[in-house]
Amino acid sequence: MDPVSTSAIAAKSSHEVALRAKREANKLEKRLCRQVGQAIIDFNMIEDGDRVMVCISGGKDSFGLLDILLKLQRRAPIHFDIIAVNLDQKQPGFPAHILPDYLSKLGIEYHIETQDTYSIVKKVVPEGKTMCSLCSRLRRGILYGVADKLKITKIALGHHRDDMLHTFFLNMFFAGKLKGMPPKLVSDDGDHMVIRPLAYVNEKDLIAWAAHRHFPIIPCSLCGNQENLQRQEIKRMMHQWERQYPGRTETMFTALQNVVPSHLMDSRRFDFSNIQVTGQADSDGDKVFDDEEMPATRFAGIPLKPDGS
Repeated sequence: MDPVSTSAIAAKSSHEVALRAKREANKLEKRLCRQVGQAIIDFNMIEDGDRVMVCISGGKDSFGLLDILLKLQRRAPIHFDIIAVNLDQKQPGFPAHILPDYLSKLGIEYHIETQDTYSIVKKVVPEGKTMCSLCSRLRRGILYGVADKLKITKIALGHHRDDMLHTFFLNMFFAGKLKGMPPKLVSDDGDHMVIRPLAYVNEKDLIAWAAHRHFPIIPCSLCGNQENLQRQEIKRMMHQWERQYPGRTETMFTALQNVVPSHLMDSRRFDFSNIQVTGQADSDGDKVFDDEEMPATRFAGIPLKPDGS
């Protein structure tokens, strides 16, 4: 084959790869916008006239959240403002210019709050201990103050579907609670509404979107890349489950939206003491002698037993 033909084939192959990558990126963008938009609708996260503070840490999740919300803002039938806020915690070596440069290029309203929480955390937390909890509390209090100053009506955080599942299992295994990470809640000080528009979004999609959009990711080095060991353990467990049984993560996330209090054991959530026989059929009634019917499509990839069960 002559050099001209080889060059033409290589150019065609490269063009096809580029077209395929563009199609995949378009599909990913549509999926992200659809999922974020659906979460906003399902939980009434953003309303006309809202001032939404998007907390930007410099990680893939918060960059993705801001990016998708800006796209939805342009298409939305209502008006809402977006204000990007970053807390500069004065970590040694933190590249303080990256976020202001990036946000300025976007041409959006933003605020950089500078507070030396790094010194506080390093002084209070013993060497080798997890710093995330104290750091989170300090950061939360500061951001509430910023929200008041900027007249914010909603505080948007970048937690995604996988974060919500990880939190659920963390609470169940280590705190003895059936408690997750809600898509919308009132803050612990009672004065702010917190929303998580990425509630339906898979972390894998955020990783792919960050790579596609070339976000200027800033790693958190406050704790020297210290891992929260319990959360990392949960993540490893779930990754193993998903590899072994594809689709299980989706099923577990669906379960968070299908809670049946009468079939748990919390008397504060269900009045077991005053249950009475009604003589009327109840689809949520006791079926202790029946096998629970499971939708087969929810367990795609899980091998069946020889008897089909």
